[in-house]
Amino acid sequence: MPTLALSGLALSGKVVAIRGAVVDIAFAGDGLPAINDALIIENPDRGAVLVEVQAHLDGQTVRSIALQATAGLRRGDDVTRCGHPLEVPVGTAVLGRLLNVAGEVGDGLEPLAEKTPKLPIHRSPPDFSAEDGRTDLFRTGIKIIDLLTPLARGGKAAMFGGAGVGKTVLVMELIHAMVAGYEGISVFAGVGERSREGHEMLSDMRESAVLERTVLVYGQMNEPPGARWRVPMTALTIAESFRDDEHRDVLLLMDNVFRFVQAGSEVSGLLGRMPSRVGYQPTLASEVAALQERIASANGHSITAIEAVYVPADDFTDPAVTTIAGHVDSMVVLSRAMAADGMYPAIDPIASSSILLDPLVVGEEHERVANEVRRTIEHYRELQDVISLLGMEELGQEDRLLVERARQLQRFLTQPFTVTEAFTGISGCSVPLEDTLEGCRAILSGETDDWDESSLYMIGTLEEARAKEETARKKGAAE
Repeated sequence: MPTLALSGLALSGKVVAIRGAVVDIAFAGDGLPAINDALIIENPDRGAVLVEVQAHLDGQTVRSIALQATAGLRRGDDVTRCGHPLEVPVGTAVLGRLLNVAGEVGDGLEPLAEKTPKLPIHRSPPDFSAEDGRTDLFRTGIKIIDLLTPLARGGKAAMFGGAGVGKTVLVMELIHAMVAGYEGISVFAGVGERSREGHEMLSDMRESAVLERTVLVYGQMNEPPGARWRVPMTALTIAESFRDDEHRDVLLLMDNVFRFVQAGSEVSGLLGRMPSRVGYQPTLASEVAALQERIASANGHSITAIEAVYVPADDFTDPAVTTIAGHVDSMVVLSRAMAADGMYPAIDPIASSSILLDPLVVGEEHERVANEVRRTIEHYRELQDVISLLGMEELGQEDRLLVERARQLQRFLTQPFTVTEAFTGISGCSVPLEDTLEGCRAILSGETDDWDESSLYMIGTLEEARAKEETARKKGAAE
């Protein structure tokens, strides 16, 4: 483990108790360090360990949570005050690097220069007067998102879904969209995810040459809860630096915000706090707000956040899920049933929503087409029980036509992704919003009523589907 710098700091405390990730430290005389201040425990055998003050137990003792493993520490170890919250390196020097919660590099390359600027991870959100009220849209090239749940530059979007429905793949595709369509910076926060995923993302980014405009910040599931709890703050501080000091637009991706809440719950339990609803920490709402309110557009540049949110046991009423949902502009809900049917991306067009789907923001035509698509698919779902019991033959002519168009719309809103090319063998595509609207209008107007619905599956534009349909017809005529 890299040794943390101790220059210019005086020893002022002693470790008096260690219980896993919780460390009690006694100070003599000079008063206690503030809540959220960083402290460094110096152990002669294993080097420096970073901890953060969480509570004042009495006039001489603080309770801290470790941000690094505490194995090997013992009572009596010396403790150094930092005099401020944890500070992490920021700016162009961290581009293309993989960092941990303390800002130390973890990619096997040379360490960052000593003169790299640093900022504290605990900061206030921008003043309300400095925030921009713009509603510029962030075009992703993903048909179903751009059509039904448009994202805002400087806004917050969350991808809600249970295990294995495609949250991480969607986040990875959005990184490609940012790099391809916008000359911005991407900051990726891996919160409580598997080590394998971190290695895969780093190697994928090196191969696709997008790493030079990306910063990766990881606090993985094999690290202490304190690291997983604070790693989003580290990533957000780096993003704020690019927005405020470098005057760049930033895409902040977090995978997975539920793990941030989960780590906070672990920390709360370790500190002896009484649990709240469903066993979550009593500070759930304030912890989520402290993170989310710092994500904003300010002074002409934006941080756009896209957050993957694990939904435990597919329960969307879980307190963590509802608390996070209260802060986001766009909710992209992934459906296990759609994934089982092969509809990728497995985004539920009915449950997903966005406050930006408003004629004043997206225009009247976009809003009209989106609502018509939603109504058609929703009516099809209402008829599914009848179809499964009695068959399509029992439906009236109008309902039968609507069902066929709804099935075509569902297939048209699928598309191959760049990040899945290696698995599917299908080249990924990015589709402009105008082409998506044109395709949906054609299906809703009946232009494709005599097409085979498989012609609309896993394609980009309607022209691709038309070419696929013509090929299929020629093949059928030849046979």
